[in-house]
Amino acid sequence: MIPVAEVAGVARHVLDATRAGIPGWAITVAAPDGPLLHALQADGHDTRSLPVSTATETVPAVRALRSLLRTERPDVAHSHLARADILLAMASVGTGVPLVSTEHGIAADPLLYNPNRTVATVKRLAHRARCTRFSSIIAVSESTRDQVLHQWHPRCPVTVIHNGIDRVPASRSASGARRFLTLSRLAPEKNLPAVLEAFSAARAELPDATLTVAGTGSQLNLLLETAAAIGLSDSVKFPGHVDAADALAHHDVLVQLSAWENCSYALLDALNAGLGVVATPVGGNPEILPPFCLTPPAPGDRVAEAMIRQATEDNRPALPPLWPSVADMTAGIARVYEKVTT
Repeated sequence: MIPVAEVAGVARHVLDATRAGIPGWAITVAAPDGPLLHALQADGHDTRSLPVSTATETVPAVRALRSLLRTERPDVAHSHLARADILLAMASVGTGVPLVSTEHGIAADPLLYNPNRTVATVKRLAHRARCTRFSSIIAVSESTRDQVLHQWHPRCPVTVIHNGIDRVPASRSASGARRFLTLSRLAPEKNLPAVLEAFSAARAELPDATLTVAGTGSQLNLLLETAAAIGLSDSVKFPGHVDAADALAHHDVLVQLSAWENCSYALLDALNAGLGVVATPVGGNPEILPPFCLTPPAPGDRVAEAMIRQATEDNRPALPPLWPSVADMTAGIARVYEKVTT
């Protein structure tokens, strides 16, 4: 169960797991009607349209989910993202269905994704309460597991299963210029103004360099104004939503200065595509990247130096040798299911 309709973010994880298959298990994906369910239906997968998005009030969402659980009688119910976790904890009361959740995003700083400490405290207590209903929690990185244990104190097991990725030969278009890319929501926690400042400094040595700021979000106007103010309007593009694979194939270095990441698909895909990478040493990033790719988001000249190195040197990062494939990931999920049903 996932409370989003779009094919982005955590939906990537659900798509990969469903398409690869969880060995020994038949999967039904429940989500709001939209592109995610349509993509799964086109592949012939079993789906259920469920009104559980943030646009649906809690009581109708719980009723719809409880009805689905009683009708389908699943051996395991597996939720992704906080809203699904809370709804599933409420809807499953009295059903006897073992519950599993995968935690994709929990930051060390409680104010990063919350407007104030009161809201952060309420959410933390809600998660502590819902964890009492779950038989197992999956964390997508060691860092995520540490935060789950520290903030929520669950009594159930917390198992690390990294986001899996299948290795493919790197394929990128050639270019005489140095092409930098960011690939994320245009949100404050992504530190995109710092990317613009560092890119401006890097252009002193790489005057033909370009930057693509791909994605949509609340900071678009701020970023447009910042780019214009520091004279980058001719070298920075804001194309909005893009196909990630195509964008990676036409760039040389991915720059990600996020305040927090758990297990970034953008980083994994960049390594798989043979790009250079510059990222902050936060959350699960050090589990993916070697130290020479990691830099704090400030000062800008240090970030610029890292960008120049990754654009001009041959010391490019690669996926860690033991990083799991998608099949490895789903095999790990199957082991969790087996434990909660025996």
